[in-house]
Amino acid sequence: MPDAEILRRDTTLLGDVVREAGSLALKMFQTELKSWIKGTSSPVSEADMAVNDLVETRLRNARPDYGWLSEESADDLARIGKALTWIVDPIDGTRAYLAGKTDWSVSIALVGNGAPLLAAVFAPASEQFFFAIKGSGATLNDKTISAASGIAINFPNIAGPKPLVERLGTIKEGEGLHPRIGSLALRLARVGDGTLDAAFAGGNSRDWDLAAADLIVHEAGGKMTTLAGEPLVYNSADVRHGLLVAAGRERHKHIVEFFRKHPVY
Repeated sequence: MPDAEILRRDTTLLGDVVREAGSLALKMFQTELKSWIKGTSSPVSEADMAVNDLVETRLRNARPDYGWLSEESADDLARIGKALTWIVDPIDGTRAYLAGKTDWSVSIALVGNGAPLLAAVFAPASEQFFFAIKGSGATLNDKTISAASGIAINFPNIAGPKPLVERLGTIKEGEGLHPRIGSLALRLARVGDGTLDAAFAGGNSRDWDLAAADLIVHEAGGKMTTLAGEPLVYNSADVRHGLLVAAGRERHKHIVEFFRKHPVY
C-alpha cells in the first residue's frame, strides 16, 4: 500500500488528467471521426486513440516507474511486476460515443497488489465526475455518495443484460429494466450514488471496464464481485472477467445468495 503522501500526490494528478482527457473527448464528440473494428466486434475511433495518447503521455511522464494497462495500448506484461499500475479506458462506451449518445466515460484507476487504490470515472457529456480514494469514500462532483440500502429487487432500478437480470424474478408487464447505459464503468459507478440499486456485467468485461468503478462502488458502501461473491483481482496476465454484480452491501448479499442457489452455467 503506498504511503499517504504518494496517494495524495497521485490523487491530484489523476483528477487533472481525467478532466483533461474528458475535455478532449468532448471536443471531438459529435464530429466526423474515422472509426474501425478491432477484434471481432469492438469499435474504436480516432478519438479513443487521441485520448489514450494524451493520458499515456501525461501519466507515464509523471510516473515513469508505474505499470500501464490500457484498452487502446499494446499490453506490456512488465506491468505485472510493478508495485503500482494505471488501468485505463480512454473512452468507455465507444459505440455510444460514435452514436452521439451521452452515456460514455473516461475511466482510470491506480492499482496496487491487484486492488484499486484511486479511481475516476468521468462522463463529460453529462457532467458527472465520480472519484474514489481507498479508505476515504467516494464522491460525485465533489459530494459524498452512498449506494442504495435495502434488499428489494426493483427492476426499473437495475441495469444489465436482461436474460441475466430476469433470473431474479418476473418482470411485471409494462415494467422494464433501467435503460441501457453505454459505458459499463458508468453503469457500475451509478450504483455508487444510488441512481441504480444494482448493476450487472455480462461476462465480456476487462480490467479497464471495471477497476475504477469497483473502488467507487466499494467506497460508497457497496460491493462488486462475481456472482459467487468473489472479489475481483486486477493487473493479472489475464484481464478478462466473468459475470459480475454491483449493489449496496445488503442487496449485494441477497443477490449473491440467490445466484449461489440458482447458479448460471
